[in-house]
Amino acid sequence: MNKVYESADAAVADIFDGMTLMSGGFGLCGNPENLISAIHRKGTKEISLISNNCGTTDLGLGVLLQAKQIKKITASYVGENKEFERQFLSGELEVELNPQGTLAERIRAGGAGIGGFYTPTGVGTKVAEGKETRMIDGREYLLEMPLKADYAIVRAWKADKWGNLVFRKTAQNFSTMMCKAAKVTIVEAEELVEVGELDPDHIHVPSIYVHRIVKGRDYQKWIERRTTRPRA
Repeated sequence: MNKVYESADAAVADIFDGMTLMSGGFGLCGNPENLISAIHRKGTKEISLISNNCGTTDLGLGVLLQAKQIKKITASYVGENKEFERQFLSGELEVELNPQGTLAERIRAGGAGIGGFYTPTGVGTKVAEGKETRMIDGREYLLEMPLKADYAIVRAWKADKWGNLVFRKTAQNFSTMMCKAAKVTIVEAEELVEVGELDPDHIHVPSIYVHRIVKGRDYQKWIERRTTRPRA
């Protein structure tokens, strides 16, 4: 039951070219920094990435994009990443943009074993092109399909050695859903504790959804855009 690996590199040693990868994080908040770096070092190519966005031009998942390791991104936001914009507009990168709520629900559906769901979000826009529609209670809805992945990488605030996870505030974002929607979930934890130390009522993801754990190190916890007001 001990799922702890000695390093992030060991935890991603079997990832393969062409894999579908889910990565937790919202902007740069809650990014699995150690696991992203390990994938960058491994040089895995042709990744189909599912994430809210792709970091910034130089940080987070943007490092994989700059290295041309990503072939497709399913996301809700281009964000602060100029390289994302450049590759998208030049046709180098395949992009599937989703409304943010739809993206979250597609990931949740993938983990819950739901075959698809109807939503009114996106009706009458480019998002609806080629999708099945249905009238429900006099309103038009789109059929959206679930998202699944070969691997998910997420960052937890605390984890025990069996893989029970606790997230902290906004850093939870998409991560709880992604843990359930991937064949293999790899977690880096800021704090690794013994089994029994976590309050069962506070666990966000139970260990059954987690396959590998590493102790995170040297976090930078980047901020995309720091905004302050002048002192009096």
